[in-house]
Amino acid sequence: MTKLVLRALNPIALQFGPFTVHWYGVIIASGVVLALWLSIREGARLGLNEDVFYDYLLCALPVAIICARTYYVTFEWQYYSAHPSEIIAIWDGGIAIYGAIIGGFLTMAIFCHYRHVNMWTLLDVVAPTVIMAQGIGRWGNFMNQEAFGVITTRAALVAQHLPNWIIQQMYIGGHYRVPTFLYESLGDLVGFALLMLLRHRRHLFKRGEVFLAYVSWYACVRMVVEGMRTDSLMLGGLRVSQWLSVIFLVVAVCTFIYRRRHQADLPWYTSLFVPEGSQKS
Repeated sequence: MTKLVLRALNPIALQFGPFTVHWYGVIIASGVVLALWLSIREGARLGLNEDVFYDYLLCALPVAIICARTYYVTFEWQYYSAHPSEIIAIWDGGIAIYGAIIGGFLTMAIFCHYRHVNMWTLLDVVAPTVIMAQGIGRWGNFMNQEAFGVITTRAALVAQHLPNWIIQQMYIGGHYRVPTFLYESLGDLVGFALLMLLRHRRHLFKRGEVFLAYVSWYACVRMVVEGMRTDSLMLGGLRVSQWLSVIFLVVAVCTFIYRRRHQADLPWYTSLFVPEGSQKS
C-alpha cells in the first residue's frame, strides 16, 4: 500500500534575500484592495468622491492593524510576555478581526466628523465590502494553518466534498482538524452576496441599516463558528469573540429598533442616490 504523504502549503509567497512576502499578507491585502474598489463604485452612486475612501483607508488601515494585533496580544499575554520580540510579528498571523473592526469604526467616527461626511452613509457603503474582505482574509488563516476546529478524521473531511488540497492543509500537529476557517469564510461571503443583492431594494433599508444588517449577520456567523474552534482567545473560561458577538448582535438589533421607532424621518438608503456625476468631497 502506498503511504500517503501530507505536505502543508508553503505560507511564504515570495522570497527576495532577507525580504519575505507571506501569503497571509497577500491575501488580506487583496481583500482590502477589492473592498476599496467596490466601495468607490457604490460611493459614486451616493455622490461621494473617491478621495473620501482613499483618505479613510490611509487613516484606518494602520489603526485597524494596530488594534487587531493589540487585541490578539492582550488575550495571549501569557505567551507574548515571555516572547516580546514576537509581538510585532503579524506576518505569522495573530491579528483579531474584532480588534480591526473596532479600530476601523472609531477611526471612521473621527474621520467623518472632520470631513463632514455622514457616518451612517459611509458605513452602509463599506459594510458589504468589509464582510467580503473578512471572508477572503480567512484564507490567510488557511495558509498559516490557523482558526481550526477539533480533531476529526480524513474520512469526515472527504465526506464534506472538500478538495484534497484543503484536506491536506487541515492536517495540523499530527491530526486532521475541522476547517472552521472555511465555515466562517463561506458565512461571510454569503452575507456579502445577500447585502449586495438586497441593498438597492426600494424601501428595505433605511440609512445605517445596511451596516446594522452586516453587524448582525457577522455576529451570528462568528458566534456559531467560534464555538467550534479550539484556538479561540479566552478570558477565564469564556471565548472572547463569542461573547463579543452576542454584545454586537444585541446592540445592532436594539439600535435598529430604536431608530425605526424614534427616528421616523430617516431616509431610505436608495433615496440617497444622486444624479450621475454629482459628488461630495
